[in-house]
Amino acid sequence: MLVHFYIRYSTKPEQSLHITGNVVELGSNSIINAIELNYVNADFWDVKLELNTYKIDILQYKYILKETGLDDVVEYGDDRCIDLNKYNQRALTTIDTWQTEADYRNNFYTKAFEQVFLKNYTQPTNGKKEKSFTYEFRVKMPILQPNQVLCIAGSVKELGNWQNKKALLLTQIGNWHSTKINLTKYNETITYKYGIYNIKTKQLVQYETGDNRILVGEPSKKSVFIIHDGYANMATTNFKGAGVAIPVFSLRSKNSFGVGEFADLKLLVDWTKKTGLKLIQLLPINDTIATHTWKDSYPYAAISAFALHPMYVSLQQVAFNENQSIVTALKKKQQQLNELAIVDYEQVIKFKLLALKELYLLQKSTLNDNINYHTFFEVNKHWLVPYAAFCYLRDKHKTIEFKTWRSNSTYNKSAIQRLTSATQKHYDEIAVHYFTQYQLHLQLIDATVYAHKNGIVIKGDLPIGIYRNSVDAWMEPELYNIDEQAGAPPDDFAVKGQNWGFPTYNWKKMAEDKYTWWRKRFQKMSTYFDAFRIDHILGFFRIWSIPLNAVEGILGKFKPALPIQLNEFAENNIMFNYDRFCTPFI
Repeated sequence: MLVHFYIRYSTKPEQSLHITGNVVELGSNSIINAIELNYVNADFWDVKLELNTYKIDILQYKYILKETGLDDVVEYGDDRCIDLNKYNQRALTTIDTWQTEADYRNNFYTKAFEQVFLKNYTQPTNGKKEKSFTYEFRVKMPILQPNQVLCIAGSVKELGNWQNKKALLLTQIGNWHSTKINLTKYNETITYKYGIYNIKTKQLVQYETGDNRILVGEPSKKSVFIIHDGYANMATTNFKGAGVAIPVFSLRSKNSFGVGEFADLKLLVDWTKKTGLKLIQLLPINDTIATHTWKDSYPYAAISAFALHPMYVSLQQVAFNENQSIVTALKKKQQQLNELAIVDYEQVIKFKLLALKELYLLQKSTLNDNINYHTFFEVNKHWLVPYAAFCYLRDKHKTIEFKTWRSNSTYNKSAIQRLTSATQKHYDEIAVHYFTQYQLHLQLIDATVYAHKNGIVIKGDLPIGIYRNSVDAWMEPELYNIDEQAGAPPDDFAVKGQNWGFPTYNWKKMAEDKYTWWRKRFQKMSTYFDAFRIDHILGFFRIWSIPLNAVEGILGKFKPALPIQLNEFAENNIMFNYDRFCTPFI
């Protein structure tokens, strides 16, 4: 198939545009192998390619802006797709608009909006359908009011001759609102605009702002023009919403066991809906059990970037009906813990872990026949098996400091496979962690599904750092600068700076496998959350790095950082003093 790609973009000197897509002729979605476009004029770049499309049904592509000395800029989105089965013509011509990442309207196509806030919005599909057409118009408009649809009107009969009542209604397909029109008999300049039409009152509500759009291309019966016009420029009411931020451990209810649990999120969802809020943001929920003491209560020092905290499990839901006697036996302790003014972290952890072991031993025989459990295990075993082994070794050696362990102080995949084998006598001490994580997974999923049914988004929190004695540092120490500590520089709130004690990231090493660890971490977070906050996101670009032997954050420096040149001191009439400026000064 012959496809002629055009894109509207005004470039500067040293800039060029490229295209990549899901066929070999477009570089197979590779930025490196992207095809360079030709400069047409101040407004357009183009390229004409014969594509071998017999192996694909959907042609998907996007553009890349390249500039000498700067990083490539890939346009936003993956929704520029063409269903080739719907076009019988030999040739296609696309007239595209660059999709900028900075456009705030892109937010409406994220998970939170598509799967929760706008999930029940359906666009009526009563637009006019043409069997024979030369132009297909596509435009985006993520939010419309009830009974409203997008329409198009223009300067020719097929576009209503600018008569409001004759405007053509668009049909929503995916992210795009579209219509197909036959314009083969026109050679004059055609102008048009998109608008909003109320299908109940049968009136055009408004046209988009700005100048009229000008149709590009010479109509032909042998070719179809697909016009991607980007966003409709409408002055409409945008989405507004507020939310609440809270740690799960603060959600203690009568059914809790001394601390807030994932099951308690449903009560918070009810309250959130009743008060008109739309979002719940949680503090980090990962396992922090390092010493089995109150010191483990800090939610930003997780021993695993993937495992959920056993503290948040509902024993009542794990027990089911047949094992409720275990929970009933702890009723008195549950009441005592619930009546405390503050959370007794150590007691909660102690009794929950003991109960989980009992429940696991009673239910382990049924796990073999549980397809959902096996699916969970297979999807998560890349972190789940090392995590379970780590917890077993932590308790066996009575310390989280894995470098001091008498065995397995250095992670070895083969050794861990032997250690976690089902034939080992201690296997139950390993598998109880699989069981616990599975139960936590079920309960958190159940809570988020309930939230979505009530139109509430759940937002997570991702700490920028990892705990020094964590599964992650044990498994892949080369990904971290273990001899450094992350923190924050001095400011009005902490005059000595902050020292978090977490190792910094070895970004160069992480880049070698295209940041696989981060991709897995984001993917795991996305299992439960519609959005998430990245704590101290500046750490992706620079981090306050403190020597390992230092105590106060004031002894650190930014990495990376631009150095001050010696001549800059003289130019600013400052006498250079090495001891004063290049060594810690207290």
